Amino acid sequence: MYEFLIGLRYTRTKRRNGFISFISLVSMIGIALGVAALIIVLSVMNGFQEEVRNRILGMASHITISSGGSALVDWQNAAQVAQQHPQVIGTAPYVLGQGLFTNGSQVKGVLVRGIDPAQEGRVSEVTQKMVAGSADSLRAGEYSVILGWNLAQELGVTLGDKVTLITPQGQVTPAGLIPRLRQFTITGVFKADYYPYDANLALIHLQDAQRLYRTGDGVTGVRVKLDDLFAARRVAQALSQQLPTLMVADWSQENPTYFRAVEIEKRMMFIILTLIVAVAAFNLVSTLVMVVTDKQADIAILRTLGAAPGSIMKIFLVQGAMSGFIGTFTGVVSGVLVALNIGTIVPFIERMLGVRFLSADVYLITELPSKVIPGDVISIGVISLLLSLLATLYPSWRASRVNPVEALRYE
Repeated sequence: MYEFLIGLRYTRTKRRNGFISFISLVSMIGIALGVAALIIVLSVMNGFQEEVRNRILGMASHITISSGGSALVDWQNAAQVAQQHPQVIGTAPYVLGQGLFTNGSQVKGVLVRGIDPAQEGRVSEVTQKMVAGSADSLRAGEYSVILGWNLAQELGVTLGDKVTLITPQGQVTPAGLIPRLRQFTITGVFKADYYPYDANLALIHLQDAQRLYRTGDGVTGVRVKLDDLFAARRVAQALSQQLPTLMVADWSQENPTYFRAVEIEKRMMFIILTLIVAVAAFNLVSTLVMVVTDKQADIAILRTLGAAPGSIMKIFLVQGAMSGFIGTFTGVVSGVLVALNIGTIVPFIERMLGVRFLSADVYLITELPSKVIPGDVISIGVISLLLSLLATLYPSWRASRVNPVEALRYE
């Protein structure tokens, strides 16, 4: 017990050598800054990942059911089977095809998605993303279309204008294969705040898409929405067993490159910033070595009073561990506070400096998102404490090896 009390006293007392106190303070500040930086960076990356994932899945689907390269004729049965799963909250059919939209001299390649307006709201947020018109404006046989915001800007069109869609499915004539052309009226514009959708996606009625792409009564597939998007892989595996002749894919399989890249980047940032914490933690080595040298007389007196080498080692272990704990605690508190309020701090800095860090013309996300995950904070705190404790082992062992006779010879 006395080892703990002496270790605490060494931590808070002012030393004869002011330089040692300064180095000890720098070590604790270094640990605090490293821990805070690690928490803030990981929170921002978590927020960024969640924000982009929500934007992607706002217009995409959690799970898609298709028959591969051919049209899915019995899609009603597939939708019914999927709807019976307790975690499925909505299903909707779709037809997917490619084409070219033309308006005068403006030509743009697009991805055309045929949807049923009555069911689409169950699986996507298109009705909430409309900036002009409405999803209900799509009616079978009227050949109306809803364009992404950037797509409408590039074509130079607005509500009520007409554009021509050219599809790869051509008509065979005596003159050869001629592409199919169909004029569409723009009845809506959506803005998903995700450039690939806003610049390349057009929505038309399901029946118009079936006629245009010649799928008959079939569809490309069925889109499925879940109450928990992270359960998509497990639910997809369950549905694939119930629908063995169909292809069932979840959102992570449809966007593998992006999400793997973000995950790898997050892990690499964790490793790099942990090295910063490690450097700050191992500064404790030099601090404690100097403390041991400064306290040799005290160590010798304790040894002559009967303190065992293990007790001396515990004293300096307590001192180093307390320095690491103070630095880690300070870093965790400051890091969490900054991460939780980064939406307020960044705009304040932008106003102070008169700059815009995330310009809407350049970046997908204009506000820095942040999401603090308790598991990350706990992991960072534990790693910092372990590194600090590891850094104290050698100086503490060296303190336990001090010879009382040699230490008191010149006192």
